[in-house]
Amino acid sequence: MKSKIMIASLPLKKDYQMKIKNLFFVALLLLLPSLLWAQRPKGEEIESLKIAFFTKKLDLSPEDAKVFWPIYNDMQAEQSALRKERFQKMISFRKVTEIDNLTDAQIQSLITSEFDFRQRDLNLEKKYYNKFKAVLPIKIIGKYYRAQEAFKRELLNRFRDK
Repeated sequence: MKSKIMIASLPLKKDYQMKIKNLFFVALLLLLPSLLWAQRPKGEEIESLKIAFFTKKLDLSPEDAKVFWPIYNDMQAEQSALRKERFQKMISFRKVTEIDNLTDAQIQSLITSEFDFRQRDLNLEKKYYNKFKAVLPIKIIGKYYRAQEAFKRELLNRFRDK
């Protein structure tokens, strides 16, 4: 008699286990994207990593640091504003699913606009290179540009490893 009761309760137990597994799976699917997104570094975190990286690589004296960081911060602010402006302009281009839906004039405008942003970015680089060169030894400036490239590679490797 007892064996019949146990056998009768097994299907109920399996159904319950299956429901729990399904519920767990659904919860995992819903939470996974937010967990993965939380692991990506935010803008402020990236900037903190960059500052620590540059501090280590440049090995600035206190006097050089007093000169370098204000110029660097000004450059970052201007570059950030330029990137934000470029992003806003590119939103309309990204909304178009097919390039064939644009007129020739619209396509030409988008391309020349991109050239303009690249030129403005280059002009900023030159402007701040001259500012750095006016107050810092050229070896520190060279270390800075090398550190920029090394930081980009390290950041890409971090994203690739995750």
